[in-house]
Amino acid sequence: MKELSYQCNKTLHQSEILNFLKKEQFDIAVVDSFNPCTFLVAEKLGLPFIAFFPGIMANADRVGMPSPLSYIPVFHTQLTDQMDFFGRLKNLVTFMGSSVVFKVIDSLFDDVIKEHFPAESRPNIPDLHLKAELWLYNIDFTLEFPRPLLPHIQFIGGLLAKPVKPLSQELEDFISESGDTGFIVVTLGSMLSSVPLEEFLKEMNNGFAKIPQKVIWRYHKSKWPQEVEIPPNVKIMDWLSQNDLLGHPKVRLLVTHGGMNSLMEAVYHAVPVLGIPLFGDQYENMARVEARQMGTFIPPEELKAKKFAKTIQHIIENKSYKTSVMKLQTIRRSQPFPPDQVLLRWVDHIIQSGGGGHLHPYSYKQPWYQKWLLDVILFLLVCLAVAVYLTKALFRLIIRKLCSSGKLKRN
Repeated sequence: MKELSYQCNKTLHQSEILNFLKKEQFDIAVVDSFNPCTFLVAEKLGLPFIAFFPGIMANADRVGMPSPLSYIPVFHTQLTDQMDFFGRLKNLVTFMGSSVVFKVIDSLFDDVIKEHFPAESRPNIPDLHLKAELWLYNIDFTLEFPRPLLPHIQFIGGLLAKPVKPLSQELEDFISESGDTGFIVVTLGSMLSSVPLEEFLKEMNNGFAKIPQKVIWRYHKSKWPQEVEIPPNVKIMDWLSQNDLLGHPKVRLLVTHGGMNSLMEAVYHAVPVLGIPLFGDQYENMARVEARQMGTFIPPEELKAKKFAKTIQHIIENKSYKTSVMKLQTIRRSQPFPPDQVLLRWVDHIIQSGGGGHLHPYSYKQPWYQKWLLDVILFLLVCLAVAVYLTKALFRLIIRKLCSSGKLKRN
């Protein structure tokens, strides 16, 4: 985030580009909300904006969404919606910690805001989260746990998943050699397709050598360590059409870092998953994969060739994983509208209706003490205290009168 803040300062100094964009008079901006600078650019241009979030609802609280901690797991907990007592305790503590983390992240952009916005109209990052006309999330309820949503929150997960196109003859020839055992697709994201983590690669490579399936692995050949010998059942490729390979009838498994796009493609084509999560949201994504029983994951520090090969065979041979992911495929494909239509229709709706204000809850405008009913609670406590005080005073008065009348009778 420090790097993004530094880049943001440089970006907002590009007055020539910003002036050009202003002259274009765009109707609306669609921004990647992971980078807070995109909010500031839209604000600088004076444009209403739609925010896109690239994965699970890690920022739900910042968007003002109802998030009951009893069954909505907080980001970085790796919990599901079914928590025991200690799970709920962990969820609560993480939630309190996350609010501090968000404040620290937002503060990294304070100097940028002061430099590029006049004092009388300086925005702040939390308010800009609430200012978005519409929020689009790259997920849907095939993987995300059921939860309450606001009217301007829409799920568009699975944009990249689509019907398959024919593979090259080279790939078809390689796959045909697998016979009934089929093949495995391996993609660990753009970062690990070029970073030479030698020990990590060795364990994976040795694990693949122990299985009968063919393996098609995306990795830059120029970065492959020369001393690591590639087994005959493994094909290394600089790039591969993941969607088309996952739609092939002989595919048996996807080995992935746990990126959301890869997981949504696996759901669309009903392919079980073995995850090796590396950072960011990938552990949370794989927790959802396990909860949906469409696969499992191995933390990278626990990756050993024997365990890796054994886990691959377990997922392929245990038909329950395939059955579970086929159920998810049915849910995904039978939704009323495909994600690209949801995206286009909602963006068009926001433009045609002049913004998304009619979809925003009034809570966005309420001060925090009203939102949490603290003023009402305080009023009720005061009323209760006054009632208790008056009741005690009344009882004392009655007791005094009874005592004084008793004395008169005795006299």
